[in-house]
Amino acid sequence: MDPYEYAMSVEKEGELYYKELAKKCEDEGLSKIFTMLANEEVKHFKTFEAMSKGSALTTLPKTDVFKEARVIFEELKKSGKVPEYFPKDQIALYKSALKLEEKSYDFYTQKANSLENEEHKEAFLRIAKEEWEHARLVESLIEYISYPQRWIESAEFRTFSIEDE
Repeated sequence: MDPYEYAMSVEKEGELYYKELAKKCEDEGLSKIFTMLANEEVKHFKTFEAMSKGSALTTLPKTDVFKEARVIFEELKKSGKVPEYFPKDQIALYKSALKLEEKSYDFYTQKANSLENEEHKEAFLRIAKEEWEHARLVESLIEYISYPQRWIESAEFRTFSIEDE
């Protein structure tokens, strides 16, 4: 399978997975975050689709997933509606999302190094970085649902970048 087709299938899988998580999620804040992540996957899909067709790449607006999530969690904290606990089966679902993001990151960084087209190479690396950020966000969500009351009180929800690692 060519790398663009594979990338599009990965992004479509991620979009559908996040939409399903958003639907199943009783927590409004988490549902918003999953919807935001699904929308990010759609943007990635469109970029890979343009590359596969040889079309000019348009720069799609980047969402600062951490900034958006921070706002959601600040609203949740202010509302006082932080759940005492979440069903433990949710952790497995979120860990699957984390694996998806990490798999995407690995593939995109690896594939970027083999591309000759510099514009495509840069797009793969940019999307890889965004997938890495998504993975860090999902890790934070796993921490949140594991210990919601403690996490919301002590969270220093900050923006991560690859340079932090």
